[in-house]
Amino acid sequence: MSDYKNYLANQVMLGKMNRREFMGRTLAAGVALSSAGTLFATSAAAQEPKRGGHLKLGLEGGSATDSKDPAKFLSQVMFCIGRCWGDMLVESEPLTGAPVPALAESWEPSPDAAVWTFKIRKGVKFHDGKELTIDDVVKTLQRHTDEKSESGALGVMKSIKTIEEKGGDLVLTLTEGNADLPLLLTDYHLVIQPGGGYADPLASIGTGPYKMKSFEPGVRATFEKNTDDWRTDRGYVDSIEIINMNDATARIAALSSGQVHYINRVAPKTVDLLKRAPNVEILSTSGRGHYVFIMHCNTAPFDNNDLRMALKYSMDRENMVKTILGGYGKVGNDFPINSTYALFPEGIEQRAYDPDKAAFHYKKSGHSGPVLLRTSDVAFPNAVDAAVLYQASAKKAGIEIEVKREPGDGYWSNVWNVQPFSTSYWGGRPTQDQMYSTAYLSTADWNDTRFLRPDFDKILLEARSELDEAKRKEMYRSMAMTVRDEGGLILPMFNDFVNASTKQVKGYVHDIGNDMSNGYVATRVWLDA
Repeated sequence: MSDYKNYLANQVMLGKMNRREFMGRTLAAGVALSSAGTLFATSAAAQEPKRGGHLKLGLEGGSATDSKDPAKFLSQVMFCIGRCWGDMLVESEPLTGAPVPALAESWEPSPDAAVWTFKIRKGVKFHDGKELTIDDVVKTLQRHTDEKSESGALGVMKSIKTIEEKGGDLVLTLTEGNADLPLLLTDYHLVIQPGGGYADPLASIGTGPYKMKSFEPGVRATFEKNTDDWRTDRGYVDSIEIINMNDATARIAALSSGQVHYINRVAPKTVDLLKRAPNVEILSTSGRGHYVFIMHCNTAPFDNNDLRMALKYSMDRENMVKTILGGYGKVGNDFPINSTYALFPEGIEQRAYDPDKAAFHYKKSGHSGPVLLRTSDVAFPNAVDAAVLYQASAKKAGIEIEVKREPGDGYWSNVWNVQPFSTSYWGGRPTQDQMYSTAYLSTADWNDTRFLRPDFDKILLEARSELDEAKRKEMYRSMAMTVRDEGGLILPMFNDFVNASTKQVKGYVHDIGNDMSNGYVATRVWLDA
C-alpha cells in the first residue's frame, strides 16, 4: 500500500492530481482521514525527484539481431530503449491500466465506438527540432498497418479501416466498434516518428525524454537528456546507459558492486542472496506477464490435439510456481488472461497435473519417440531449469521430452516463433482484445502457437464491438476455453516481475502494464546520491 500512497503523492507534486482527488483515492484505499491529510503534505515532498546523474541499467533480453525500428522491437532491451526516445499517442495508468493522454491529449468515440477522434498535442518537438504534426501521426500509424513493415502491432492495426486527418484532428475509422481502442494504441511498437518513419525507421528520432547517442545491438545503448522535452514529470537523470547482460550471474555481480543501478529478470532463487547486499532493493511487481511453452498447432507432431493435451496434463504447475518462481507468481491455466484484466472469465476449472490423463491422451495421439523442446534462459529466468522440471513430470506419464538448450543470442529471431516447440514469455497487454489480437488472431504476425481458427477470429471480432459487458464477458470465456482446450499454449505460471536496484534509485513505479515499470523505468526514476 505504501507504493500506492507514494505514487498518488507524487502525482500531486507533479500537478497531475488535486487535493480533493488525492484525498478521495487515499480514503478509498483504506487510509484514515487524519493520515491522508498528513500524506498530502509530507509524502509528496519526500518523493520530490532529484535531477542529474548518469543512470546505468544492466538488462537481459537483448541480441545482436535487435533492430532500432520500433515496428520490429522484440526484446526486453528494445522495449526499454524505445520508451527512452519515443512516445505513443496514449499511455496506461500504472495502477489501474486505464488509458491516459500522451501525444494525444484527448479523444472522443462515436456512439457505436467505430469512429474515434483524437486531438493531437501541439507544441511538441522531435529531437531534430521539427514540430510534431498530424501528418507524422497519420503516417506512423499507416506504416504499422503495412504488412511490409513486419510490425509487431500489425494484428492490432488491422482493425483500423482508415487513418486520416480531419479538421486538424486524427480520425480513426474501424472495421467494427471497439471500446478499447485508446488502450490498443499504447502498444510499444507504435512510437510516433517523423514522417511515420518511412524515410528512416532506424533513426531513433522521437519526442521522448532522451536522445539516442549510440547503439550497438546486443551490447549497449546510450542516451542524453532531451532538454526540449514537452513533459516535466520524467527524464530526471542527465544520461542513460543500457548495457546488455544476458548472464544472470553477471547482472547480479554488477548490481551488488554498484557498477549498474538497476537490473531486470532477477531469478527468484537468487532473491535471498541479493537481499543480503546492503545497498540493494528488490522490486517485485504483480501483473499480466506469463511464462509459456508454445507448440505450433499446424506443425507435426503438434498438429494432433491429443498430443497437445498430453503435454498440457504433463505440466506440474504448482511445482513450477514453487520451484521456478520461488512463489513470486501464480498458477496459469493455459489461456493468457488473469484476474488483472477487465471481464476476466471466471469459473473455468483449473487444469491440474495428471499423469494418467496425460498418458491417456498420449496413447490416443499415436505419437512415439521423444518430443523436442528448445529453450534458453533468455526466454525467461530459469527457463532451462523449467524445461528440465517439465521433462521430469512428463516422464511420469511415459512421455519423453528432449530438452535442447539454445544460445541466448539470436533466440528471438531463430527459435521463438520459428521452431515448433519452445519456451517463451509474454508481458501481457492492456486488454484481453489486444492480447488475443496480438498472439492468437489467425492473421497476427506474433501468433507463436500457429493457432489458426476462423471460428475463434469471428468471436474475437464480435466481442470487440459488443457494448453489452455481460455478453462480451461470455465471449471472452468462450475464447479462453478454446485456447485452453484446443490451442498450442501451455501456460503454467503468471510471473511477478522481479527486478532489483541500488538504494540510490528512487521513484520506481510498480506498473501492472508490463515489466520494468512498463518499460519506463529509465524515464521515471531518479538518483539520490
